[in-house]
Amino acid sequence: MERALDLGTLQALLERAHGQTVACVGDLMLDRYVYGDVSRISPEAPIPVLRARRTVAMPGGVGNVARNVAALGGTARLGGVVGQDPAGAELTALVAAEAGIEDFIARTGPAGTIVKTRYVSGGQQLMRLDEEESLVGAFERDDVFSGTSAILLSDYAKGVVSERLIRSALWQAQNAGIPIIVDPKGRDFARYGAVDVIKPNASELAGATGLPVGTDAEIEAALSALLAATTAMAIVVTRAGKGMSLMRRGEPVQHFPGRAREVFDVSGAGDTGLAALGLALGAGASLEQAVQLAILASGVVVGKSGTAVVTPAELIEAEVSQHAGAALAKVTALDDLVAEVEAWRRQGLKIGFTNGCFDILHRGHVAYLAQARSWCDRLVVALNTDASVRRLKGEGRPVNDLDSRAAVIGGLASVDRVTAFDDPTPIRLIERLRPDVLIKGADYTREGVVGGDLVESWGGEVRLAAFTDGHSTTGTIAKMQGGAG
Repeated sequence: MERALDLGTLQALLERAHGQTVACVGDLMLDRYVYGDVSRISPEAPIPVLRARRTVAMPGGVGNVARNVAALGGTARLGGVVGQDPAGAELTALVAAEAGIEDFIARTGPAGTIVKTRYVSGGQQLMRLDEEESLVGAFERDDVFSGTSAILLSDYAKGVVSERLIRSALWQAQNAGIPIIVDPKGRDFARYGAVDVIKPNASELAGATGLPVGTDAEIEAALSALLAATTAMAIVVTRAGKGMSLMRRGEPVQHFPGRAREVFDVSGAGDTGLAALGLALGAGASLEQAVQLAILASGVVVGKSGTAVVTPAELIEAEVSQHAGAALAKVTALDDLVAEVEAWRRQGLKIGFTNGCFDILHRGHVAYLAQARSWCDRLVVALNTDASVRRLKGEGRPVNDLDSRAAVIGGLASVDRVTAFDDPTPIRLIERLRPDVLIKGADYTREGVVGGDLVESWGGEVRLAAFTDGHSTTGTIAKMQGGAG
């Protein structure tokens, strides 16, 4: 079972997720945060007096799911219902100001828009005020599902996720061959039908099954009971600091540990996890990889204040920080590397060598290095220095400096050691390391591989690894800058 996303797999997944369109439909609300200072107790009652300093408003509920999809590089089609009232007008204006969110919101009659106002001082919530005069009405815009790669239903039990909406979403998902994931409410999870994933938290799982959920064994029993009571394909339960647990129909439970992070505010963490799950599955990731991305994203967002979002850059930074020690331990100076390679050779291990800039790691790089590692027992990757990259690629490159590139490459399970070279070619490294396999990309010919004759002279071989079509650093940079490719 996959236990962790290494840096390369994470970066490749985020690249695939970029530009995916995801339908985010459910209960929409306005989240307000009133921040201030407390310096005294009220003379009228034993309660703190909050002196308001600033107020922040943002889309909440399914609106926060959409914000997280957009922040992670996707396009969110936001479907929900608001009233024709000042809060509804404010909420739709906030949605319009969010890049990456397409508005499929229904405006109903005079029923009030749901507003949640949190009063915060010193990083602590003092109180939450909910304004829910009545349910705002049904959502019937089925065009929200058209042309999407995944469907997310965010149910806060306010009435939008109706039986009719669920049937429509299931029909659209089945016809389009796309996953549908539900963040549920209530006790009757069978009402969601044959969705791909239901994502309750531990408390919701306990409420739906009537079973304890404190230990792994109890979680396993509750998940088994819930799958037996529903037609869902899988259940993913979020367990706060304990991580997440996944159970597919007919398969044993898989437990994924949480990430140790300082928790500042858990508001909206479930929305972030739902967005990450849906975006990853829509991009073709396995459910295991999607769960790991959701854990990483939720772990980052709880370190922020308020109903927050996370970005791909923050996820990469979090993953680098998590594994920096192990990744950087692979970065080795040439003299030390020569000694290590000689020790490996005495053990009868086959040594592989490849080199390149590896500026922005993408899916093609990950596949290339995995194939290279399959041809040897130990793989050494030599990186061009920053000055060498500039000479090869021109000003503005590299995007990432040598230390950053080395940390990311070192984070790949397929890579055993990382070193650097500033010469025009890696011939000096090849002479000293004497690899058994010299690997370059299939865009080279055997005759064009620098050092190939040398490696073959001592009985080694030259192998050409295939590149994944449609993936290149130049194309990735153009996409990040809003260009073609």
